[in-house]
Amino acid sequence: MHEEDQMPQDDTSGRYRSEVSGIQETMDPKWQRHLPLGAPLGWLGQGWQDLIRQPWPSLAYGFVVFLLALAATVMLFRLERDYLLFPALAGILIVAPLFAAGLYVKSRSLANGERITLREMLFVRPRAGGQVFFTGMLLCMVMLLWMRAAVIIYALFFGVNPFPGLDGVARLLVTTPSGWGMLIVGLCVGALFAGFAFAIGVFSIPMLLDERIDAFTAMGVSVVMVWNNMGPSMVWGAIVLALFLASLLTGLVGLIFVFPLLGHATWHAYKAMR
Repeated sequence: MHEEDQMPQDDTSGRYRSEVSGIQETMDPKWQRHLPLGAPLGWLGQGWQDLIRQPWPSLAYGFVVFLLALAATVMLFRLERDYLLFPALAGILIVAPLFAAGLYVKSRSLANGERITLREMLFVRPRAGGQVFFTGMLLCMVMLLWMRAAVIIYALFFGVNPFPGLDGVARLLVTTPSGWGMLIVGLCVGALFAGFAFAIGVFSIPMLLDERIDAFTAMGVSVVMVWNNMGPSMVWGAIVLALFLASLLTGLVGLIFVFPLLGHATWHAYKAMR
């Protein structure tokens, strides 16, 4: 028998199989909550209960968000940057967890049997201190990168020609092959930005308000919670997107009601995951 035949087989192939195997090997049982796919509907119901308890501070908060979104829209038209309107509206979803901080505080106060004022919701005091603003800046940077990427995608398909206006670009997108190509690429790229922002922001901002923790740890834990509870997280993301699109169809007025509802519900999603 040859010497090489007597040598023990190394487990390199087994290690390689492990490195290319499925998603289950990246899961951590410590973070798996085994929540049903319908759990987000329960979070929405809990958010509704928080909204109708002391409703005026929540609705006033939503009105402030509506005014900010409306002012940003008007500014884009005044500056003749209307080509940024659609990316900017989509970018609201990226920074929404930061702007919903006051709603998280209200939900936490209600759970503790406390009353809260609009002033306390607008001027929150995170337990993690300035770490929440660092995370917020990162989310804003992701939003700005997405807006720049959207402009580049438009230029790749239509060149540097003048923007044809909202009516013209809508017709251009749905009646030309280049328009359909840009829609497909834009949706794919936008989904990557949205998925990344959702993973790092959806639970990190509530966590920074509720715990003394650094920003990087909070964002990392948020990603882990989303990854290990992918089903409910995707359902929750779909609900957020659907309600946000519905508010856009009302000319942003729906944000007055939808934004507080989703903010309160996100707090309960965080508590269920954490």
